[in-house]
Amino acid sequence: MILVLSIILLLAVVIFFYIRQEKFGKAPSGERLERMKQSPNYKDGKFQNLSYTPTLTEGHSMSGVMFAYFFKKNPSRIPLDSIPHVKTDLLTLSKEEDVLVWFGHSSYFMQVDGKRILVDPVLSGNASPVPGTNKSFSGSEMYTVDDLPAIDYLFITHDHYDHLDHETILKLKAKVGKVICPLGVGSHLEFWGFDTSIIIEKDWHDAIQLDNHYNVTVTPARHFSGRSFTRNNTLWCSYILQTPSLRIFIGGDSGYDKHFKSIAEKYGAVDLAILENGQYNEAWHAIHTLPNEVLQAAQDLQAKRVFPVHSSKFALANHSWDEPLRTISELNKELNIPLITPIIGEPVRLKDTTQTFHQWWKDVK
Repeated sequence: MILVLSIILLLAVVIFFYIRQEKFGKAPSGERLERMKQSPNYKDGKFQNLSYTPTLTEGHSMSGVMFAYFFKKNPSRIPLDSIPHVKTDLLTLSKEEDVLVWFGHSSYFMQVDGKRILVDPVLSGNASPVPGTNKSFSGSEMYTVDDLPAIDYLFITHDHYDHLDHETILKLKAKVGKVICPLGVGSHLEFWGFDTSIIIEKDWHDAIQLDNHYNVTVTPARHFSGRSFTRNNTLWCSYILQTPSLRIFIGGDSGYDKHFKSIAEKYGAVDLAILENGQYNEAWHAIHTLPNEVLQAAQDLQAKRVFPVHSSKFALANHSWDEPLRTISELNKELNIPLITPIIGEPVRLKDTTQTFHQWWKDVK
């Protein structure tokens, strides 16, 4: 018993000091915290979802989930082959081209109507605060911060490690004009040395005028936040990006709920919906959409085209690495919603609704 208690105490001490590293960020305080407390979405000391959102689906337990993760791992979670990719030269890309370039998972670069946008960049090759514990798939890590031009607007949807990567963000600091993020997330950025004047930190349904005929509305998502043992002390969100010519839904992470339909009713149909489709599990489907729910969300948003992301780079769930794209493509045969499924690095022409994509995952083991 003494030995067991000693080991537990030692682990507790190690964890205590480990999570004090800079990469874990800083909890909101002072004026920022007071502003957060004024939000209608902040109750009982934390942010809340619009609907009741259990961490685990009824009938599932944390012990069962952990047992399956450690002792019943799907051998197909990680591809045997390298993920197909191309290297588009973003530094020489003409600003006249309206394109999207995906880096895998939920990280992508957009250039539209003369502005350069970066969303949830994770380019360090790891989606965990512990080095080497959640490495990117082979072939998915060819882009680095050095490959990026100056960014007009950096969008962060929430503070999880697979969306807000400390190493990537530090390297980006000198390249970013403005950062748009949900309430509380600015605390991490300021702690990491970002100038307060470039951080635009807003609540759900807040509107942001970025430039002439270029604006953003922060919209709800059904998820959670946290970089250590404290959950929901910062907000999570999606965005409606309105450019002079396109309306784009930047989805972030979200379980399916009525908010998708409400967003379309309030802000109008979207030309492109970028929705998470991957790293899901029936055990936690309240906070991550399943493939059939992604298609339903696209219909709710009245989307002309859908780009399913959150796959093909990190194994955060126990499904096969190619299941998200394989399943949504099969389910979509009846609906025939135009799906954007590029290989990593392939330019997506944002204003070309006739562009088609090869189902590349079929050729990868």
